Amino acid sequence: MNEVLVLNQNFEPLNVCNLRRALILVLCDKAEVLAQNHCQIHTVTLTIECPAVIRLYKLVRRALPPVRLTRREVFRRDGYLCQYCGRPTNYPTLDHVIPRHRGGQHTWENLVTACMRCNHRKGGRPLEEAGMRLLRKPVRPRSSPYYFLNRWRQCSPEAWQPFLPFPSA
Repeated sequence: MNEVLVLNQNFEPLNVCNLRRALILVLCDKAEVLAQNHCQIHTVTLTIECPAVIRLYKLVRRALPPVRLTRREVFRRDGYLCQYCGRPTNYPTLDHVIPRHRGGQHTWENLVTACMRCNHRKGGRPLEEAGMRLLRKPVRPRSSPYYFLNRWRQCSPEAWQPFLPFPSA
């Protein structure tokens, strides 16, 4: 494993860096090792345990990363539930509440998750014409310090688990 979880001084996840960068931070006394990787690096005079999680000594202030508008993020925001009938769907589709050909934008507030049946039923019509209504008004999701870790949610190493806010799969 060449990836190391980097925590801020307040134990908030900051980044995932490579092993070389993590070792430089530890050896320059800018970070401490919180969990090890169970492997070693041998030099002429030293044997160094490889870190899996490190924590910086100084607090790094950073802006929260914005949540990108993607299909997966819209599905995640809506919990993979159709926003018209409320049923979970294995094959979700995106639907524009106000159709694009009628002036609707490709924004967080105009996109919802829909099952194929409801999306087909609504077609290219606004909600009133289709006789449908939304279960929840679509909103832009709030960003959090943990947002960038979503891609590691399912495959994060066991050593990271005590430092992450979500359970592993």
